[in-house]
Amino acid sequence: MSVDVSSATYAQQTSTSLDLASTGRKERILVVDDSATVRCLFIKCLESRYVCFEAESVQEALGLLRQTEFSLVITDIIMPGMSGIELLRKVIESYPGTAVIVVSGVDRPQRALDAVRLGAFDYLIKPCDLDVLELTVERALERRTLLNNAITYKADLEARNIELVNGKAQLERLQAQVVQSEKMASLGQLAAGVAHELNNPVGFIYGNLDMLGDSIDDLRTLLDRYESADLDTNTAAEVQSLKKKIDYPASLEDLNSIISDCREGAERIRDIVQNLRTFSRLDEAEFKKTDIHEGIDSTIRLLSQYFTADNITLHREYGELPPVDAFAGQVNQVWMNLLVNAAQSVSSNGGEVRIVTNTENGFVTVSVTDTGTGIAPEHLSRIFDPFYTTKPVGDGTGLGLSISFGIVKRHDGTITVKTEVGKGTTFTVKLPINHTIAPAISTNAENLEGTH
Repeated sequence: MSVDVSSATYAQQTSTSLDLASTGRKERILVVDDSATVRCLFIKCLESRYVCFEAESVQEALGLLRQTEFSLVITDIIMPGMSGIELLRKVIESYPGTAVIVVSGVDRPQRALDAVRLGAFDYLIKPCDLDVLELTVERALERRTLLNNAITYKADLEARNIELVNGKAQLERLQAQVVQSEKMASLGQLAAGVAHELNNPVGFIYGNLDMLGDSIDDLRTLLDRYESADLDTNTAAEVQSLKKKIDYPASLEDLNSIISDCREGAERIRDIVQNLRTFSRLDEAEFKKTDIHEGIDSTIRLLSQYFTADNITLHREYGELPPVDAFAGQVNQVWMNLLVNAAQSVSSNGGEVRIVTNTENGFVTVSVTDTGTGIAPEHLSRIFDPFYTTKPVGDGTGLGLSISFGIVKRHDGTITVKTEVGKGTTFTVKLPINHTIAPAISTNAENLEGTH
């Protein structure tokens, strides 16, 4: 073993370290001491089990550390230039996977304690018993292996925890969608039956009102003829008394008003049934070209209790939209959830709800903006989580935005949110215009919940 590490020796050590790194053989140990005798002694003791390198100064040791990875550094404290304590600090700071054993001729407990506190595995006193050196090196490398394994296991555990958290959130979302799907399937059947049962009597009423109007006109013509007939004095007096008693002129005028009101009520019932069918698409459960504006408008009509209020102003800014490949009932449910949320956000103090539609790079974009309370930053990351809601107990289940997110994702679209506390919120939905999809879970539903 050469006393001095020349440039040729340094290059040879570097080349050897690279070969060892590629083959994964013996662990590498760097012995740092300004005494060639000590270096030679330590290396002869350890080279049968480890690949040993040597350096006579801290600067030379740092050069070797930059070139290759060492499992262990054995360093003296007192050396020309930088001390072994400085080398210890730099190894702990820059090469935390490398263990350090300090060997010194200074037998001071405080110095040993300081070295261990700085991160050294052990502090040995020169002259060092070689059996003790071997045992200390073995223990240091075992501890290094345990620490490295612990770090690896910790990183793996954290990664698995993240996967579990994400998987749990996805499972909760899917479970919520399944529950909601089953619930809405029953409601859909009920709505279909109600719509059918309402259609028949409404048809009777609407048709009979026309006949009733015509009959009233005929009776009015007959009564007008009696009005012009000559009656004897007693009969005329009786007729006038009866007309006064029943308030004949007002009653005659009320008949027209009553028939008109009944016709308007029948028309409203007919429109409600039609809007319900348009919204839920009970007769169009397949994936097909869908008119987005028609779905939004029918949803707004169903939400008339919100948007006919004096303190809420609704603005519609519709662009030219082509038909979109979608499940109409499902995307209508998205509009329902977003519009209910927007209306509820501005209902207390009043404000505006604005719907803007346009096309962009093969996508239809629908934005629903309100001037309400906005969403606090601490809630923003959880608004799409199932069952999460900031509404008072009983006002929301926390499924609206979660289900909307699932529906949009199933259509390979995106839903994003921009919000500012005290100024309002904008939800933007993008759906591909031309797309094919396989329905994973059908959620043909009219969910009126939201999660603001």
